[in-house]
Amino acid sequence: MHTVLDGLYWKAAIDRHREHPLEDYIQTVLNTYRELGYTYLRDGGDRWGAGKRARELAHEYGIRYRTPLAPLCKRGHYGAFIGETYENFREYTQLVKKHRENGADFIKIMISGLMDFDRYGVLTEPGYPAAEIRELIHIAHEEGFAVMAHCNGAETAVAASLAGIDSVDHGAYLNKEALCAMRENNVVWVPTLSTIGNLRGRGRFDETAVRNILDSAMENVYQFAN
Repeated sequence: MHTVLDGLYWKAAIDRHREHPLEDYIQTVLNTYRELGYTYLRDGGDRWGAGKRARELAHEYGIRYRTPLAPLCKRGHYGAFIGETYENFREYTQLVKKHRENGADFIKIMISGLMDFDRYGVLTEPGYPAAEIRELIHIAHEEGFAVMAHCNGAETAVAASLAGIDSVDHGAYLNKEALCAMRENNVVWVPTLSTIGNLRGRGRFDETAVRNILDSAMENVYQFAN
């Protein structure tokens, strides 16, 4: 989950926190999760500090809350709308060390695009090269962090799994090789089906494409679990 987002319109959701984390909203989010029976939340991070503030408040709601602070993404690639950007491995390493000093619970890296919800099977951009993914994970592990990856596409998931990624979040358009690589390397997969299913019937995207994306994701979850 992302405390900074509300499942409606991402730009408006982010705007409420641009000046400073909006505490009343954050408390409402935490209270909603408490009422639903949640005792543990893992945040995807944001660069405005909403997730960090939620972690500071979560104990008041009986919730253990973990956050990477801000996701890390390569400049010019998917993720800049919510994360901190780097140009090269040196800048990435500096960000990882800064996150360690600031108390991040883990590192989140953005290594692929997002689904194009109007076109089944299409990502907004391909994943990073395998060697680059491997180095990003290695640097974070060397600093003592587990690593979460925003990751879509079978080839990218395989590369991340073989490189020792700790969790794959989203994981659209996986195939048998990717599912096997994740299972064999003890990767935690968070498929986030609700983020796809909640788009049905909204008129925002092509309904057939959304249905096919969800169906394929559900089939992959079934195959992964069995």
